[in-house]
Amino acid sequence: MRSKWVCGALIALSAAWGAFCTASAWAQGYPQRPLRMVIGLPAGGSTDVMGRIVAAKLTERLGQQVVVDNRPGASGIIGITLAVNSQPDGHTLIMAAGSWGTISTLYKLPFDLQKDLAPIAFIGTSPYVLVAQAKLPVKTLSDLIGHAKANPGKLTIAGSTPGSLQRLAGELLKRTAGIDILYVPYKGTGAVMPDLLGGRLDLAIDNVLVLTPHIKKGVLRGLGVTSSKRSVVYPELPTLAESGMPGFHAVGWFGVFAAARTPRPIVTRLNTEIVALMKEPATRDRLLVQGAEPLPGPPDVLRKHLAGEIAKWGKVIREAGITAQ
Repeated sequence: MRSKWVCGALIALSAAWGAFCTASAWAQGYPQRPLRMVIGLPAGGSTDVMGRIVAAKLTERLGQQVVVDNRPGASGIIGITLAVNSQPDGHTLIMAAGSWGTISTLYKLPFDLQKDLAPIAFIGTSPYVLVAQAKLPVKTLSDLIGHAKANPGKLTIAGSTPGSLQRLAGELLKRTAGIDILYVPYKGTGAVMPDLLGGRLDLAIDNVLVLTPHIKKGVLRGLGVTSSKRSVVYPELPTLAESGMPGFHAVGWFGVFAAARTPRPIVTRLNTEIVALMKEPATRDRLLVQGAEPLPGPPDVLRKHLAGEIAKWGKVIREAGITAQ
């Protein structure tokens, strides 16, 4: 009986070793053809910009063209579905966005984000900033909270899709501060700016790079950034955490994934190349100009980050009763 068990174990070990050797040998010739970088959001946004920067640099490092493939729609679900169903050979990648932490709660997905994709590399984060239109009689976060409590339901804040981190950062602000402010729906930053700059909208939370020029001109008043540390784009502006909301943290983030079951040697190769390109001074400078802060890391960091974001924002969504519209 024991000999049969030992024989079976040896056969299983031999098969596993054979599979590993096959994957390793195959990975040595990787990549064998051009790669595709799927972006599940429209061209021109921060995720698209990040994806194009990484794709261009990977092209140089891998010796194969990395083609950007924008597949917007359904809060990124169309693009993710494409990546999930691709061959697990490392030739199809996808750039993850912060909204990945919300869609599992808001929608019935045809996939499991944490099981059907292989994390490749964490890229970095992009903080938001809370701003008030200049005519509003508030200069600090404390002023805003006091004014909002004295005028419940009268202040307005830009709202976007239910799953956007800008929208959920606003919800987290409301719940943490215990204030009642009214969401006004907009389709994007471009639609928000005329009303915000014109004083027809009171508050907004959006990309620090987009709003900082208006803060410096005095057209908008910056009340704080949403990251746990001050932004390198505008270090003079305090964080919401240090302004009276300890622990407040709501930032956009980016990472690269591939289909589940992508061979480990390929994951390792891609991670090595992406981490290296993110550390290049020219790449770091380009990202900082976009308001992003490079924080390249291994697959496990990305895996844990995604799990943490899903748990965090899922709780906010459920408690606030937010539903997909």
